[in-house]
Amino acid sequence: MSRAAAEVIREYGPFPGVDRVNGVTFDGKQIWFATGDKLSALDPASGKVLRSIDVAAHAGTAFDGQHLFQIAENRIQKIDPNTGRVLATIPAPGGGGDSGLAWAEGSLWVGQYRERKIHQVDPQTGTIVRTIQSNRFVTGVSWIDGELWHGNWEGDESGLTRIDPGSGKVLDRVDMPEGLGVSGLESDGGDQFFCGGGSSGKVRAVRRPKRRSR
Repeated sequence: MSRAAAEVIREYGPFPGVDRVNGVTFDGKQIWFATGDKLSALDPASGKVLRSIDVAAHAGTAFDGQHLFQIAENRIQKIDPNTGRVLATIPAPGGGGDSGLAWAEGSLWVGQYRERKIHQVDPQTGTIVRTIQSNRFVTGVSWIDGELWHGNWEGDESGLTRIDPGSGKVLDRVDMPEGLGVSGLESDGGDQFFCGGGSSGKVRAVRRPKRRSR
């Protein structure tokens, strides 16, 4: 396992009226972040909030290329980002103990915080396809280039963890500076992650570690 200190590239916020940032996702142009009763779209270049959708947004957020998915208490909502309409809902696997959310390979990947689990879920039915066990509390979840990363936050320690999708073995750890927590997590598809900052009300961009040669 490799371990490194996080390189925080940029901080966004705090934002007016935002007490907490929960889930985070990226649609290729905008960072979407969940704040309890809203999903807001943030321009990563200017740092400005472009618009918001009034919708329950209590934990993880994901984007499948067309729709947003948002955990709200014990359910996952499928949302049209253009109209803000909730198109469908499925049960969340943790029954309210859910945390992060990601989209990859046609499935939703749902973190379960205290159980240290990540569930692969059928986006149509909510059926659990398989479960990956981590050894860290799971906050946000992100897939990038076949790598499975999740946020971790336990007590005063927080950071990013890459695990083997098959065994759950920890492969990489990136430790956030003291006092900086990671709630939501999503890759920009390149060399950085966007991280929800929990009760700081901020979103942070963190450098993604370079892949080690096999």
